[in-house]
Amino acid sequence: MTIQLQSGVRLHLISTDKYKTTRIFLRFSTRHNKTSASKRTLLTSLLETNSLHYPSQTALSTKLADLYGASFGMDVGKKGNIHQINMLLSFVNGKYIGEEQIFNQGIEFLHSILFYPNIKENQFDGTTFKLEKANTIAYLKSVEEDKQALASLNIQSLYFDQDDNQKTPSFGTVEDMEKVTNEELVETYQEMLANDQVDIFVVGDITEAQVKTAFKEWVFPQTQRAEIKMFYHQDPVFSVKKKTKYEDVMQAKLNLGYQTNTYYDDDQRLSLMVFNGLFGGYPHSKLFLNVREKESLAYYASSSFDSFRGFMTVQTGIDGKNKEKVLALINQQLESIRQGDFTEVELEQTKTMLKNDYLLSLDNAQSLIERAYLNTWLPEVVDDEEEFLSRLQNVTKEDVQQLAKKISLQAIFFLDAEGKK
Repeated sequence: MTIQLQSGVRLHLISTDKYKTTRIFLRFSTRHNKTSASKRTLLTSLLETNSLHYPSQTALSTKLADLYGASFGMDVGKKGNIHQINMLLSFVNGKYIGEEQIFNQGIEFLHSILFYPNIKENQFDGTTFKLEKANTIAYLKSVEEDKQALASLNIQSLYFDQDDNQKTPSFGTVEDMEKVTNEELVETYQEMLANDQVDIFVVGDITEAQVKTAFKEWVFPQTQRAEIKMFYHQDPVFSVKKKTKYEDVMQAKLNLGYQTNTYYDDDQRLSLMVFNGLFGGYPHSKLFLNVREKESLAYYASSSFDSFRGFMTVQTGIDGKNKEKVLALINQQLESIRQGDFTEVELEQTKTMLKNDYLLSLDNAQSLIERAYLNTWLPEVVDDEEEFLSRLQNVTKEDVQQLAKKISLQAIFFLDAEGKK
């Protein structure tokens, strides 16, 4: 059930008695761009650390303890052209502890955090701002110490090299984070409340009447909030982009970026899911069995796709001297699927694993939220459980072959040990 609280602000109730907890999830969605990503990331750190009514981490933690050990947190995400700020509060359902008011108390806590931040004289608390900015910069720098994450960020930067926004991760960059001022962060907070599309999700054994009553005091600025197109489309290149970087690594990383030409709202989305499962998504996939197991040329080898940007990556950890062998073998695996070199048994095994993943997701509260979010933003793509499973089962070998023929290699990033230049 969805209630339009005001223009651009929607309240979604997912009523279920599956869980003994209640989950309240807020998502603020706006257009993703390079400079605001860093500001919005830092904003989540300040909002989840303290507020005007809970001016210290200790005070905030004490309040969560009073809510019977509720968990609270904020983060950022990205989907296609959209940047997201997420706020989550999860707490026990009052009926199990004889405390029916805990739902309203949880709503009041979130309202206090969101609408009463620790801002005085148009600035966030100075000590908190400096500390959280330093912590966030340290975190962003630490990402580069994870060489697998570093390779993943680099292949995206290379693939989207003509678009500064798309090559920037959801959490921004160290360079932009260092430039953020306290005054700019207050402006970012105000812009989020006034201009973002807002989706509020309540998941649990809660009634419509309870939800309507609890959120009746939530009033956002009365503005015209622009809808953003979620999908990002990029023209293909006909000369593969290549980049090599040398660092002190024990294990080389070879990551490949492909254009799939297939999106979430495409009829071939299910074919892409099956293709990815066969190619590198599961332990029975060609990359895993042939590159990692049979030829022993990789410590890990897998593939994943982004159906909001038409983008697929292959990630491998290898011995640097085997780069060309691994590259050739990966290309062979893609070509073999194009040629139909996979059995009906492998096809059905992949469908079964995708089916199991889907059914498991129906028992996961956050998965239900993500599905409801997409159904709201992309109503033309809505399919129920029966329809999804039927479409999945109807994917044929020929469908997968045709999908594989649409996929084209666009970028190659190689991270190897220093001294091998």
